[in-house]
Amino acid sequence: TGSMSSECLGNLLRIMLSAEYLENKYLSLSVVDQSGTAWELSEAVAAQCGYRVTYSTWSSIEFRASALSCHSHLEKDVFTITIQIKESPTPDMSNATTHLKSASCPYGLWSPRELICGSNYMEVSVRREVPQTIKDFVQDEHEDWTLVFPEAKAEEAPIWQIVFHQPEEKRALLVSNAWSAGYGLNATDSRVLLRVPYTAAQVQLVEVGVLLLAQQAASLCRCNQLSSLQDQGITFSVLRSSTFYKYQWVILMVDTAVACPVDGVDYTNKTITWTVPKYIPPLSAGVTSFKDVLVEAGVDLHKLSAKEMASRKYVLLNELNEITMKIPIGAEGGYYKTSVSNGQLGAKYSINLFLEHQWEDNKWGLTKHTIIKEIETPFEQTEVAITNNLNLSARLMNVTVGTFLPDVELVNLTIKGVAVAVPEAVQHGYLIRRARYANGSKAYIIQVPLDAPSVKKEYMREDMRAYTLNVTLAFITHPSSETFVIPVIALSAVKDAVLPSARGFCDGRNLHLIISHGNVDQNWLPFISDWHLTPEAAQKYNYNLRDNGTHLAISVPFLSSHVNYEGFHTSAIKASFYLTLKDGITLAQRRDFSVSCIFSPSKLIQCLPNGTVIITAIKLVGDEDLDTALLVLRDRQCKPSLVTEKTATFKFNVNTCGTSRKFNGTAMTYENEVLYFRPGNDTPIYQLKFLCSYAVEQTVDVRHESKKNPPPSIKPGFGCLALSLKLFKEKSYSEPYQESEYPVVKYLREALYFEVELLQPKDARLDLSLDDCWATNSQSQDSLPQWHILINGCENNKESYRTVFHKVNYSLRVKFPQHLKRFEVRMFTFVQGASLLQE
Repeated sequence: TGSMSSECLGNLLRIMLSAEYLENKYLSLSVVDQSGTAWELSEAVAAQCGYRVTYSTWSSIEFRASALSCHSHLEKDVFTITIQIKESPTPDMSNATTHLKSASCPYGLWSPRELICGSNYMEVSVRREVPQTIKDFVQDEHEDWTLVFPEAKAEEAPIWQIVFHQPEEKRALLVSNAWSAGYGLNATDSRVLLRVPYTAAQVQLVEVGVLLLAQQAASLCRCNQLSSLQDQGITFSVLRSSTFYKYQWVILMVDTAVACPVDGVDYTNKTITWTVPKYIPPLSAGVTSFKDVLVEAGVDLHKLSAKEMASRKYVLLNELNEITMKIPIGAEGGYYKTSVSNGQLGAKYSINLFLEHQWEDNKWGLTKHTIIKEIETPFEQTEVAITNNLNLSARLMNVTVGTFLPDVELVNLTIKGVAVAVPEAVQHGYLIRRARYANGSKAYIIQVPLDAPSVKKEYMREDMRAYTLNVTLAFITHPSSETFVIPVIALSAVKDAVLPSARGFCDGRNLHLIISHGNVDQNWLPFISDWHLTPEAAQKYNYNLRDNGTHLAISVPFLSSHVNYEGFHTSAIKASFYLTLKDGITLAQRRDFSVSCIFSPSKLIQCLPNGTVIITAIKLVGDEDLDTALLVLRDRQCKPSLVTEKTATFKFNVNTCGTSRKFNGTAMTYENEVLYFRPGNDTPIYQLKFLCSYAVEQTVDVRHESKKNPPPSIKPGFGCLALSLKLFKEKSYSEPYQESEYPVVKYLREALYFEVELLQPKDARLDLSLDDCWATNSQSQDSLPQWHILINGCENNKESYRTVFHKVNYSLRVKFPQHLKRFEVRMFTFVQGASLLQE
């Protein structure tokens, strides 16, 4: 109740179904005949039987029927139509609910000839001429007709056949054949009707000129004579036909020609101009006089008065040769509907005009010509507004997309390449609301938290972060089912950036930098100048690099390639370490950190008891031209044994390399210098003086074991030694663990078999001795806690798990047993109090 309404519009009936009733429903529409049989409305049935079903942009359904439609029930100038509506929540129409709607309309003032030009059919009905009854005439029986004309079957209507007049031939069709070809024929007691789909085979397209009517006086006729002077042409769909029907023993013929304009519409200056000629030759065969009677027009089959047209800025011109209507695009009475062309969103203005023209002529008397014109303007592209209203207190992005016409529906969103239906979007943090406006249009509001995973976050500057929402919306139009997409990119700048901060310190051996992460550096990378500091790169230089998610810690030794030496005095060395965080994508520099410490110069020198001196010279900041490889001692033949970009390390005996010595009674002092000379210049530009002092009187405990072998002759020397440390699987030392097998899993007290081997040089005179060996809980050899395995070349006997040396014998693999040392350690773990530091 209230969802359907009906309206009588002359010889047409209209039934409307409201948009609210149709929402979220699937419908099937049928027409019910007098026997109660329901005929489902297809496009072909509608065109043949005088029906029209349209879906407006507001989702309403309009059903329109001709007074003489196939299933009309006529009684006393009243025609009745019954329609059946099935509604279902599913497309397969299961569990459908059925409704019946009947509507009646009076229509008694029939003109001798009435023509309707609908949107999907042409219709002509003419008065049926009935001869005067012959006195004492015996009514014919069906059998009599069948004997004379076998094709006139008893069950057929009074119409016998229809003859089509075409330029090349005339073609006759019996009623049954005409029905099969899609034509609609009907006969009442007073009228004969022919209905023709525009697609029928016998329909012709004919250009009709706008004829100029001239007043011509004639002595025998006081009427308007027709002139054949022709103006521009308008195309008509034309069917010339004669319909034969039987009455008693008489076969009668009527002219059932019909013509309807298919063009004549122009769009200029934001105005629709519709022109229809007054005189249409296909409808005026044999006519010698013509007189205008009435011209009326309107919208949606409602006639409009001159005042109503003026208020809508419509113009109706009834001129001598033509009728013209002018409608401003967008005027009241029409509506805009969404259209899509090549994926682009646009709109078309649609209006349903109609024109009723009545004229008199000497053949038909009064003719009423009703033309229904559904006009749609060309596609016009539209832009979709996208606005972003940031709710900072709630940390929500509110993006409004639209406005849209009522026939548009949002169906899904594409988030990070994945299509998500609107109901499921909430699972991804998206809340979608539909805003409706008073004029029927709507917009879609998308709410997304700033912290949603699909919102991209980028550091801009200072304390600003950019939040970017990048989502694609997919829409569909109703009822045309056209689809289009709208990319939505919304950017919000928020002052919520927390930059990383750092603190630095030194422990006498290393420089430490601990960086606390902020909320913008998730993709920032640590760099030392232009060198990316990866865990692998850090390990190569013996740096310690750790990141636990909240802090990034870097430790570098005092003597390393990436430490800057900025000052050198006899009592202090200023060393600095610089680190830069760069954007992981653009490599733009984001943040700089540094740590500076004072170190003792004693870190550069080692004076060994056997007279060996190890001295490291450093290059200061500002001495970029200095090549550390060219540093020498007083004896310029003594060159560094290890060179880096910033350091040069010398290893020599105090009795070599030009070393001087001085005795002061209690100590012997050895002195030398590291020098740098420019080519061709004997004055050094770099001079680092150093000395080693040895106490003259010192007591040393020496363990001596007498052997028969003569004491070895030991000569000090310098060179590079290549050594390896391997873990073996068994006590036989036959199979070491390969690199691909690490990490190796062992359990407490399980034996570990280690082997240290001197790989180069292969000199039988060399003997390998192990001095100290210890284990740590990290890769840094200086970290704590530590567990000593060997101390001063001996097993650690203070622990419950004592280290065990294994003898090395000559074998095919072992050519020099004196180059190898093997020892066994029991598996252990580090503890702190009662807690394990590591499994």
